Amino acid sequence: MRQALAQANPAAGPYLADHLQGALPAISLVSHTALLTAIANDIAGDMIFAQQVYGYGRRGDVLMAISTSGNSVNVLHALRVAGVMGLTTIGFTGRAGGQMKALCDIAVCVPRDRTADIQELHLAIYHALCARVEAALFPGDGG
Repeated sequence: MRQALAQANPAAGPYLADHLQGALPAISLVSHTALLTAIANDIAGDMIFAQQVYGYGRRGDVLMAISTSGNSVNVLHALRVAGVMGLTTIGFTGRAGGQMKALCDIAVCVPRDRTADIQELHLAIYHALCARVEAALFPGDGG
């Protein structure tokens, strides 16, 4: 990439190469407000994540699902669709795991019952997980 950038634009190419980092094609299924509204209005509110998994997901992708109770219907539907499509599913939930636990390839059930406590523990775990993935996939990026 460094060489291609330098050849395409000798003035800006080295700067671009020095400032680009490794990247994965990842999206947050909660960030597309217009899409969420359209799915909720045109299909059903409990399908907002399942529809996106169906549209964006590809065999071999990973779905990270979060539900403190493990019983959020919209998350469960997404996990069901992901499982049929061949996505790896990782779920973050509370102590009991809820229905979600059985639908995930990997279920991270933190030993708490109160929503705020569960969320607090999830933060540390998925940040650590992301750091490990970045370090493994992009070792030269300083991760």
